[in-house]
Amino acid sequence: MIVNRILSIKGRDVATIEPSRSLSEAAKVLSERRIGALLIVDANRPVSGIISERDIVRAVAVHGAKALDEPVSRFMTGKVVTCTGETSINDIMELMTQQKFRHIPVVEGERLAGIISIGDVVKLRLEEVEAETQAIKEYIATA
Repeated sequence: MIVNRILSIKGRDVATIEPSRSLSEAAKVLSERRIGALLIVDANRPVSGIISERDIVRAVAVHGAKALDEPVSRFMTGKVVTCTGETSINDIMELMTQQKFRHIPVVEGERLAGIISIGDVVKLRLEEVEAETQAIKEYIATA
């Protein structure tokens, strides 16, 4: 199973924000869209950073409420691990586990093609396990 399978189910819509926007604006978008991360985009690269709920909490914990007025570029993760649509789900699970992050942007060439989360991966794996279980039950019933 590959990343394109997840994107074909959930879609390729990606929530983004410009690096100059404030942390409070990022928090508002995350809350309104009920998501855990925003990709930071600029004219130079398909993904220049990522800001997550955790990043915002850390920024406020360290710098206080004044951090909410600062640009997201100050607190974003700038070195973003990406994948392609052809990356295997097993590789994604390994990356997420080893690197301890929950979102991976999907980049095809120089174009942002989507984003997948740990929730997307878990949902797909559960569907696969349920399908395998059903196939085994059917096999046993006909044997």
